[in-house]
Amino acid sequence: MLFNAFTLPLVLLLSFAVTTNSFIPTAVLKTPTVLFSTSSAYSATTSQAAPLEPLAMDRYYATNRFTVRKNKGAKFEQRWAKRKSKLATLPGFKYFNLMRRVKMEEDDTFVDDFDYVSLTVWADKKSFNMWRSGEAFKEAHGGTSVWAFTKTMIQSLRVLKNAPSPAFYDGLLQLSNPPSSANAAKIVDGWREIEADGKEKLAAESFVATNQFYVPAENGPAFEARWAGRESSLKDLDGFVSFSLLRRDGRAKGHGVKALDPSEPTYQSTTIWRDRAAFQAWRDGQSFKKAHGSGGTDGEKKKEEGGEKPPAPPKPLWSKPPKPVFYEGVLVISSEAGA
Repeated sequence: MLFNAFTLPLVLLLSFAVTTNSFIPTAVLKTPTVLFSTSSAYSATTSQAAPLEPLAMDRYYATNRFTVRKNKGAKFEQRWAKRKSKLATLPGFKYFNLMRRVKMEEDDTFVDDFDYVSLTVWADKKSFNMWRSGEAFKEAHGGTSVWAFTKTMIQSLRVLKNAPSPAFYDGLLQLSNPPSSANAAKIVDGWREIEADGKEKLAAESFVATNQFYVPAENGPAFEARWAGRESSLKDLDGFVSFSLLRRDGRAKGHGVKALDPSEPTYQSTTIWRDRAAFQAWRDGQSFKKAHGSGGTDGEKKKEEGGEKPPAPPKPLWSKPPKPVFYEGVLVISSEAGA
């Protein structure tokens, strides 16, 4: 679809006209022991004596995905840096960053996907709804009138290829550490105060590792249970910021002007690190190897000693292999308690 100066603002306007009804799980199956995974996702069992219930939501994640015109990344970041927003002062706000896509060896779809994602973490969906329907949202998106908002969207033509694509998630199994005082960003009236000239991209302030999973709805509770049972030492690792297993809030009209596309992932593990070095240190360490079956498991020891062959892993719960995607975070804003 081609966009011009008249059609794109309308589509952009519609993309923000979001209703906020969603499914909220009623049962609790919760544990703090979770770990980001870049391996295949399997459940310990694919059948249970009693039906599994979905995990309870710990946070609500609101994202907006952008495809930026060639060589316009710095200008796009400048627009975000200079926007007016009271975000950090709002009830229920936990964390924000603007995520800039980066190439890693596992990511083979870099050129075919969104290259920026705004990510905001709320304590619950009620807090998100209050922001979404309040004056702070209008201020951040161009003003309190339709014309002011449309004018802002027209200006976006200079940097965006097409309309943003919102996506919302229930945050499960939340882990987070409070930000250190040494890394506390300067916040003025609820938003970052930072120099952005539109010529050079902003310096990275975090590193975000995600893994997208394509899990059919009927396998969702078993998939969540498998994550809930994992062991993790993430909170104790140097540079760890936060983790959540994101479950797509995929009701129709909850994602802009169309229902959730079946080709999009239904779950996403999201781990935020202080920097890429902290992420790499974790991935090169024993915690990663233990979580991904390469740290000397009992089954491997039995095999080496000539014992019984370890049982084969159960069938996967996803419809196609997971997709790892990585980002650098800029314009980081955190509550005192962290995400």
